[in-house]
Amino acid sequence: MDIQQKLAAIGIIPVIKIDDAEKAVPLAKALRDGGLPAAEVTFRTAAAEEAIRRIAAEVPDVCVCAGTVLNVETAKRAVDAGACAIISPGTNPEVVQWCLENNVPIIPGCATPTEVEACMRMGLDFVKLFPAEVVGGVGMLKALAGPYGQMQFMPTGGISPENAASYLALKNVVCCGGSWMVPGKLLDAEDYAGIEALAREAAAILQK
Repeated sequence: MDIQQKLAAIGIIPVIKIDDAEKAVPLAKALRDGGLPAAEVTFRTAAAEEAIRRIAAEVPDVCVCAGTVLNVETAKRAVDAGACAIISPGTNPEVVQWCLENNVPIIPGCATPTEVEACMRMGLDFVKLFPAEVVGGVGMLKALAGPYGQMQFMPTGGISPENAASYLALKNVVCCGGSWMVPGKLLDAEDYAGIEALAREAAAILQK
């Protein structure tokens, strides 16, 4: 099963900012137990690399991806730590090229048709629409489906329990990225039962 199939089967991918790697494993287990066996751990904190390493080693049934990957060095660190895919907010050709050369799944961010075409020229058919709501959301994806029928998207940015279903209903959407099921307040309090409950509510959106 390739990364696109894995993420499609999960549907909603929790986007995580984690400051303490000690919390990574219980967090991943809470998301998994709530029905979302995936995590995009963003390289916005110093704990990201170690968090990925621990999830990959101790919760291998969770598909852990590295997010906010802005350069090749970070991509290398993420892959060495065990990340199963690289996700970035924009399209950095150097990062894309390194991932392609090393058979690492890469999901670069796009916000315009020009960026979508740039990714197509590099041989990609699965990208992230970011920031999704800001750049047109569902309407933008419907518009992109016309000229770029072969492209598949992972909208992220502004996705919520209120609008996730409308995104997931689109044929060119593989999955959505969202952070609402891992609020900082619950993570700081180590309220993993609360996070699991939010994950379960998010997973239920997929059944509607």
